[in-house]
Amino acid sequence: MTMTAMTPAQGLRMPPDGPRLFAAPNPSLAAHFATYGAIPDVTPAQLLEQVHRSGLTGRGGAGFPTATKLAAVSGKAIVVANGAEGEPASRKDVELLRRAPHLVLDGVEVAARIIGAEQAYVYLRPEVIPVVQQALAERTGGLRITVEAAAEGFVSGQETAVVSRLNSGPALPRFSRYRIFQRGVGGKATLVQNVETLAHLALIARYGGLWFTTAGTADSTGTFLTTVGSSVWEVNHGMTLRQLLTSATGQPAEEWQAVLVGGYHGTWLPLPAALDAPLSREGLELYGTRLGAGVLIPLPSTACGLEFTASIAGYLAAQSAKQCGPCQFGLPELARNLHALAEGRGGTEVIRQTAGLVEGRGACHHPDGTTRMIRSALKVFADDVRLHQHGRCLARIAEPYGGAR
Repeated sequence: MTMTAMTPAQGLRMPPDGPRLFAAPNPSLAAHFATYGAIPDVTPAQLLEQVHRSGLTGRGGAGFPTATKLAAVSGKAIVVANGAEGEPASRKDVELLRRAPHLVLDGVEVAARIIGAEQAYVYLRPEVIPVVQQALAERTGGLRITVEAAAEGFVSGQETAVVSRLNSGPALPRFSRYRIFQRGVGGKATLVQNVETLAHLALIARYGGLWFTTAGTADSTGTFLTTVGSSVWEVNHGMTLRQLLTSATGQPAEEWQAVLVGGYHGTWLPLPAALDAPLSREGLELYGTRLGAGVLIPLPSTACGLEFTASIAGYLAAQSAKQCGPCQFGLPELARNLHALAEGRGGTEVIRQTAGLVEGRGACHHPDGTTRMIRSALKVFADDVRLHQHGRCLARIAEPYGGAR
């Protein structure tokens, strides 16, 4: 059959800026079908064409085009739904799985249909495993789906770490002559997709690629899930920082001094200067950052950005895989120097020098993400740096809005 992208025959009767992923009133299969209807019976080629038209990109952090990733996998492949969510400030994947587990499982089945897989894994944080197991018990189908508990740790959700864990190894990044789409779980070609990406894929399979583009912008299509403090929101790409912060926090956006965009591997942006930044790829490129996994950490005017950055750096140093010099030695050195600076005992030059030695030399992207966040902090909190060097700090609290789990 031919998919009708703009006139879906069933389900999802809502405006482009309304809820998509969170449209069902509860996580049951009955509510799911009442809201979205069934997935049309179309060919893998037709499904892949609609994903191309949609412009869907990965929602796990890298933002890689989903259609390209799907097209790279072939043969007797395996699908892995990645809900590890190792980022401490992110809650979106857990919230999605609690509220819409069937949408994610639909996405797993759609991905399996496109690449010809007969087996799948759902790799999740332990607290949502009962919800997903209940959802699986409600379903019937030929695809074998196995639920696996994700390991703790910041790097546990990196796709080679996920594959390593599913192969009974440690949840650490692994390096091979083969890419995982060539040889992954059990030596088979493997597709690892974030659970939010798969949920969007399930909607595209129902309503088509053009429908998906009715939300968002030309370069960042659709909606995305964002964690702001302790709350999760589904919003259109293109919404401004001002609009989101005001809605999510209930406070005037001008009360925030800065925001960390993209989570612990993200970039600090100064406020109010960046309040009108659109939350899209093109909009954030103008500010030298990207959304990543959709984490926003706003910093109140009463908080110390330098102290908070030092605490993040300490956490990231402790979370490294310790498989290369930059992670094992460079990140702890950066964290020590940042703590010293926050305590008025150091300078910025040694931090910049160490960051320069770490960047581009790691075995994975963990060192680069850490140094990017630190460099942005030294720029955005330059006034705080000068105060700390003179033994002063004007902050009354050290924690950002919402904290982390």
